[in-house]
Amino acid sequence: MTSAPGIPRPSRTPVSGAIGAALGRAFAVAQRVRHPRPIHRRGVVLRGELRRIPDATPAGIAWIDDASADASPVVVRVSRSVGLPSPLPDILGLALRVVDADIELASTGWGVPGRFALVPRRRAERASFGILLPYRGDRGPVLLGARTVSGRPPATDPRALTGPDVGAVWTLELSHATAWGPWHPFAVIELRLDPDPDDRGLRFDAVRRPLPGARTYAWVRAARQPSYLRVQHDAPPPRAAANAPADAETAPG
Repeated sequence: MTSAPGIPRPSRTPVSGAIGAALGRAFAVAQRVRHPRPIHRRGVVLRGELRRIPDATPAGIAWIDDASADASPVVVRVSRSVGLPSPLPDILGLALRVVDADIELASTGWGVPGRFALVPRRRAERASFGILLPYRGDRGPVLLGARTVSGRPPATDPRALTGPDVGAVWTLELSHATAWGPWHPFAVIELRLDPDPDDRGLRFDAVRRPLPGARTYAWVRAARQPSYLRVQHDAPPPRAAANAPADAETAPG
């Protein structure tokens, strides 16, 4: 299998390679049934600003440790993985684009070992989000997580954008941790509904747009890349994170 433009060739490690191959085949089948997105078929787009927490604990990744104190524009998609009706729990997705870097998180536990397991949730503001597979930082493995500070997203499906929550502000705290260590907050994000809240034509890709200063373990590439190769060939051009101010007037599209 050859890599799509911008996606490194998968690393070959025995166990992770087998897992990656199995996931790749599963995504290929799912994509034929649910083209073009086998999961997270619909999502709601939010926009706002990311502000760094002063004197945060360093992580060993330049994007976290060497960032400017100035606010950074961010565009976010919140979605339901399987697409079950909102009264039912689902694996929730939280994808962030900060300038030209993407982070893709899903609803997980927060402690150990729960941070390595997907956890279905009914509401995004009650969920904790993590990346499951660590980045490789200068100090060792680094996990990223996010939790709600206040508010909630207006919806996780653009068809449900009605009612008073449409204009609500959702505030999240971003943290980093080692595989077994405590979480260290390093940034706060304030989000409002994007003027174009439907995520059609918006694709996040943490492989093509990695965090500056973050490296990837070979076993992570082996487990993750085959599924990316299956679903990201036809990804549209990225939607920038800096088109609209965070306090713009918004309404359901």
